[in-house]
Amino acid sequence: MEFGVVPSYSMTTTITVLEGDQTGQELLECALRVLDPATCGVELNLRRFDLSLSNRRATNNTVVFAAADAMKECGLGLKAATITPEVAGDVGSPNAILRERVNGKVIVRTGRRIPGVASIAGVSAPISVIRMAVDDAYGAKEWRDGAGDDEVAYRTEKITRSTCRAVAEFAFVQARRTRARVFGGPKYTVSPVYEGMLKEEMDAAAGRHSDVPYEPQLIDATYALLLTQGGDPLVIPALNRDGDCLSDFVLQLFGSIAGAESILIGFQGNSTIPEVVMAEAPHGTAPALEGKNIANPMAMMLACASLLGFVQEPSAKRASRAIYEAIFETVRSGTKTADLGGHCLTDEFTDTVIDGVRAKLEIWESIGVD
Repeated sequence: MEFGVVPSYSMTTTITVLEGDQTGQELLECALRVLDPATCGVELNLRRFDLSLSNRRATNNTVVFAAADAMKECGLGLKAATITPEVAGDVGSPNAILRERVNGKVIVRTGRRIPGVASIAGVSAPISVIRMAVDDAYGAKEWRDGAGDDEVAYRTEKITRSTCRAVAEFAFVQARRTRARVFGGPKYTVSPVYEGMLKEEMDAAAGRHSDVPYEPQLIDATYALLLTQGGDPLVIPALNRDGDCLSDFVLQLFGSIAGAESILIGFQGNSTIPEVVMAEAPHGTAPALEGKNIANPMAMMLACASLLGFVQEPSAKRASRAIYEAIFETVRSGTKTADLGGHCLTDEFTDTVIDGVRAKLEIWESIGVD
């Protein structure tokens, strides 16, 4: 099995669909129209699970466990944005449960130039942040000793060799796929034991992928140098906390997060063989936009395109390319939602993308494009 590709063992590809809340659910429904076999040309079986806040409360999160198990069975998941309640003792976010259940170790977020949207510092080529999905500062044990000015706060963090290896390996696979350079890294000079573990795995992956350009940098230098690297596609491996901050920064360099999707990858044990790929939009539920038909469905559609790209079947890869191209060509033609300076409605944008996908697939078939 090729690293980074989830196999499909039948003519019909099954996708676990994780429904969400508010505008997140509305945009999921738009994206599912793009995945209709009549549009994308791929036979898909959609297994839907209601992960809305009300149903998570009603089932005491058992629906989240069921959805995660379904993803493990089929290997593919598509998730809408969900509400995370702020009250302690409530059901919380489903993300932690999903990541643990599917052994999710890597999160991939890719920023891209959107036609007609001004980027910062001339950034134009895609930048992917490959970050840990577990451990590091998240879930660390914290405590305080003392009082007054002598009070001291502590935190214990951990990372594992297998997670470092998965992040490093996928970074080089992604770089080869996108003809990019692996760039950046942790602050290993200050933390040679802890952060140095990721650097060791980056160096080892570089040895296994000698054809992929490799330029390690400390994390602080990475932030600064990103403002001068606008013309080169980059892939940046990172610790969990660093990658969380870095991905937000990178997406905003392109002027909007609308042109990005977020991918969670789960692995088989401690291997680098992917078992589950779950795609979603990087934005939240946007309650102020609910029911107004003005939200931008781009990121959720891009999540669909990215998910199909992980399936081995040629028809799925062809559909993935068609969706990507149709989305950005739709924006370039001037059909865009208000957040990108346009005037079209959500359903209008969706209809235009669907027409574009169908046209591309029809043309490619007529001229024999694989």
